[in-house]
Amino acid sequence: MQHSDTLTLYNTTFNSRFLLGTALYRSPSEMCEAIKASGSELITLSLRRQNPQQNDGEAFWQLIKDTGCKLLPNTAGCKSAKEAINLAEMSRELFATDWIKLEVIGDDYNLQPDPFELVIAATELIKRGFKVLPYCTDDLVLCLKLRDAGCQVLMPWGAPIGTGQGLLNKYHLQSLRERITDIPLIIDAGLGSPSQAAAALEMGYDAVLLNTAVAKADDPALMARAFSQAISAGRSAYLAGLMQRRQTAAPSTPVLGQPFWHQKKS
Repeated sequence: MQHSDTLTLYNTTFNSRFLLGTALYRSPSEMCEAIKASGSELITLSLRRQNPQQNDGEAFWQLIKDTGCKLLPNTAGCKSAKEAINLAEMSRELFATDWIKLEVIGDDYNLQPDPFELVIAATELIKRGFKVLPYCTDDLVLCLKLRDAGCQVLMPWGAPIGTGQGLLNKYHLQSLRERITDIPLIIDAGLGSPSQAAAALEMGYDAVLLNTAVAKADDPALMARAFSQAISAGRSAYLAGLMQRRQTAAPSTPVLGQPFWHQKKS
């Protein structure tokens, strides 16, 4: 669990705790404006969504490079460890980075990660020198196995991808944060509003990663800025120390003794 103002992932330091996706925007210009407004320094993108052999693909790459952000390729759409490993190797060659957001989907309905294939893929990719950031559920045992496999960052979901449901299981997420304190934890997927992002940081999570809530907003840049401000507020609140909840009321203005009045003698 990190207590500094900066975020450190795999020995790389970032000033922003906001990771942003590059899919679903109505135009490349809206994407670039949102990235700039977010202050994000680490952006995700998928090899599957692009065709580098096409001219428009090359134009997209140039836009991405011009942002100055560090790239976090992902293995979106993969359903087996073998498929994810192969795509990670292709991404490393194309993007010249050994960073990878590992996704291995086990269910098409809610896009829930396959825990078994995820651990297999993470273990192998780490052996191959990748810096693996796995997208996983909030299952404690799964997260412990991923950490033990060598993952130095974990990214449990708040809710299924694209739902905007926020932090559905706060008990599990709080348990994760309390049990896993030696590496950064990033909420990935399911956030729909800035207040939900603030709640994640207030809980002690180190960062959030999202895409849909910004890309599908009427004004993506403005929404990105709102999320950035909420993340900063949530982090500050966590560092300041949130008040404990109580079952009974407590006066905010202490009163010593009984009130008295001076009465004028007649």
